[in-house]
Amino acid sequence: MDANKKWLSIPKEIRNEITKNVFCGRCKDAVTIDSYTIEEDKFGIVLKGKCHKCGKEVARVVES
Repeated sequence: MDANKKWLSIPKEIRNEITKNVFCGRCKDAVTIDSYTIEEDKFGIVLKGKCHKCGKEVARVVES
């Protein structure tokens, strides 16, 4: 299964919670991820994008 299919197999409400709970090292807080891509990872999938507050690159692993 490709990364996008894995991501879409997660219920929409949970996907929304995941995208609003990404740690930003610059803001030192949980933030919303913007303009993200979805990639395969050995643990599941990874969302890579930008911090909604400061624009720094952030990532979030979503384990299988």
